[in-house]
Amino acid sequence: MKNGGKMTDQELQQLVEQLSLEYFGRQFIHKAYFNPRLRTTGGRYLLKSHNIEINKKSYELFGINELRGIILHELCHYHLHIQGKGYKHRDKDFRDLLTKVGAPRYCSRIEENIRKYNKMIHLYECLSCKQQYPRKRRIDVSKYRCGKCYGFLKKLMYP
Repeated sequence: MKNGGKMTDQELQQLVEQLSLEYFGRQFIHKAYFNPRLRTTGGRYLLKSHNIEINKKSYELFGINELRGIILHELCHYHLHIQGKGYKHRDKDFRDLLTKVGAPRYCSRIEENIRKYNKMIHLYECLSCKQQYPRKRRIDVSKYRCGKCYGFLKKLMYP
């Protein structure tokens, strides 16, 4: 890996192909790439395209060993699905293959994203009775009223 420890999509592709041959004895003939939109998972296997997406943040926070574990986990989904066997987390084939190749069942949690999501609170207050309504999602105050007195709502906190 060049770029001071940063990995490119091309290097990721090579690593996935290498791990597939080494651990499964089969070629990985689809695409593997980093998806910057992934937030709560280390990676995912796409059933329709057979591609594998990886969360780059997991690699940056936890290193190459975590990345290898995520790749092996997703390759278990990949190879079992291609062979027509049980590829879902609850399937015995999947759990047995995870154990055989030493892949983790879960990846390390990215606490930063969980805390960030939980802190995003929108607070609304009734102008009449002062009843407060904390919400994770924004609401349109022109469409909603207080459930207690039917008064108008006003937004108090911003994310």
